[in-house]
Amino acid sequence: MWSPTGGFDETRNEPCSAGNLSGDTSRGLATALDSPIRSDAEKDRDANRRPLETLEFMRFRDDMKVLELFPGTGWYTKLLAPVLAERGKLYLALNTNRIEGVIARTPELATAEVLEINPLMTSTGVHGVFDLEAFSFWLEDLDMVLTFRNAHNLSPAGRATLNDAVFEALRPGGLYGVVDHTRRHMEPDGPENRRRSDPVSIIHEALQAGFEFVAWSDLHYRPDDELRYEVGRKSVKGNTDRFTFLFRKPVD
Repeated sequence: MWSPTGGFDETRNEPCSAGNLSGDTSRGLATALDSPIRSDAEKDRDANRRPLETLEFMRFRDDMKVLELFPGTGWYTKLLAPVLAERGKLYLALNTNRIEGVIARTPELATAEVLEINPLMTSTGVHGVFDLEAFSFWLEDLDMVLTFRNAHNLSPAGRATLNDAVFEALRPGGLYGVVDHTRRHMEPDGPENRRRSDPVSIIHEALQAGFEFVAWSDLHYRPDDELRYEVGRKSVKGNTDRFTFLFRKPVD
């Protein structure tokens, strides 16, 4: 397991479970986890992805304004949107074409708002890795931004652009949660690690954007993942080691 201890002020490294979910939030998530809008295949991934514990670590609450990036087909959206429907707000942005179809046929997700933001993404020449043009979410009061297993799809320059946009969109004190497949630190790019991210680089890039490093969690530590193989290979598919980080926009 990769650990960030030793390279940072120890006061920034908090326990791997950052407090308890509020009663309303916990009950809402329990209901969402069992909801019929989730397929059996989606529910089968709960044991591995540990969404309840992950959102607890991220300090998620049902009264927050939350932005989910690169939502895919809505695995997390189907949990976030129902919980935020009454007291909070869920926004979705970047590569939202698939989730738009899911929302259209799922009334329970109707309160989620897709941001019509389509910054140019250009290939770096590495399959599945893109640069990202500068853009804005046109928000500045978000409580939380979340991205799950997507950082590897952007080049370092692309992630810097994204981090700047996230920083702008968060209110002071707002939280930025990042989960991705782990790559060995400073390992050269190659076909076996193109869908993995160097956790040290992810922290460094967030700090460069102005974020504070709040906490890390070993929720998704997988000792059987040797960090050698492409995440889609049979030996690691669905069971990769993933880093789980929480950053914060400074209050001052």
